[in-house]
Amino acid sequence: MDVDPRHFATEKHKAETIYARQPSILCPYFNIPVILNSDGFHHLQFSARRERNKREQLLKFQLLPFGLEIIRKSGTVQEYRKTMAPVGKKKRDGFVPMKEVEYWGFAAIVGESKKVRVRVITRRVGTGNIIFWSVMPHTKLKNGQQKLYASDIEDDE
Repeated sequence: MDVDPRHFATEKHKAETIYARQPSILCPYFNIPVILNSDGFHHLQFSARRERNKREQLLKFQLLPFGLEIIRKSGTVQEYRKTMAPVGKKKRDGFVPMKEVEYWGFAAIVGESKKVRVRVITRRVGTGNIIFWSVMPHTKLKNGQQKLYASDIEDDE
């Protein structure tokens, strides 16, 4: 199923506007602001230096408002990971510098008429700021769709 280019452009513009409206969000878990910079918005569109497909980008744009609200309200972290990762561009010798990178994952059930579990990821490289990194459905997509909940959430498979 192809994505309508006009719909995609509209949703991307909405997401950019929401994202640019606030340079940071105070997160109760960290008790410091999570920074919304160009790296996070770029990651909604690209992964591993390749452009995500339009459907995946569209999904991330549509989930962005929920993700920012989750950051604003989260007092508990559901996931944490610390790793060494290449950061930045290749040096003249062909090597990419490695830095310690930390990721925190927060999840919540959001939505009005249809409930959906959303996961938002924040990231810190070295001793830098904690930034918004990504937003996605919390569970794996089944046949391209996540199970949405209006009731009976306890019956999750």
